[in-house]
Amino acid sequence: QVQLVESGGGLVQAGGSLRLSCAASGRTFSTYAMGWFRQAPGKEREFVAAISSTGGSTYYANSAKGRFTISRDNAKNTVYLQMNSLKPEDTAVYYCQVVSGSNWRVPAFGSWGQGTQVTVSS
Repeated sequence: QVQLVESGGGLVQAGGSLRLSCAASGRTFSTYAMGWFRQAPGKEREFVAAISSTGGSTYYANSAKGRFTISRDNAKNTVYLQMNSLKPEDTAVYYCQVVSGSNWRVPAFGSWGQGTQVTVSS
C-alpha cells in the first residue's frame, strides 16, 4: 500500500490560487491512477479529480472543471492539484488517494493521510 502525505494548503481569498502536492512512498506509485478528494465540515468526502498512472488521462468533478488541474511527476512520486479561481465553497480538507481502476471516483484503499486544509475567504 502507498503512504501519502499531502501539503500546500492554506488560507486564500476568493479568486486566488493554490497548488497542492501529494508525496507518495513506494516503488509502485507509477502503476496507480491517483485522485484528489475533499471533505468540508459536516459533509461527506467527495471526489475532485483523478489522473491515470502515466498522466495521459485526467477526469474532473463538475465542480473542478475549468478551474483545477491535476498532474503528476512519477520521477518524484508526486501528484499535484493546481487550483485557480478558488471559491469559498472549495473550503475543505483535501486528500490524495489511489483510485479504483474501474471507477476513478472511488478510492481504492480505506487508509487516508492527514490531508491539507484549504480555506477560501470571501
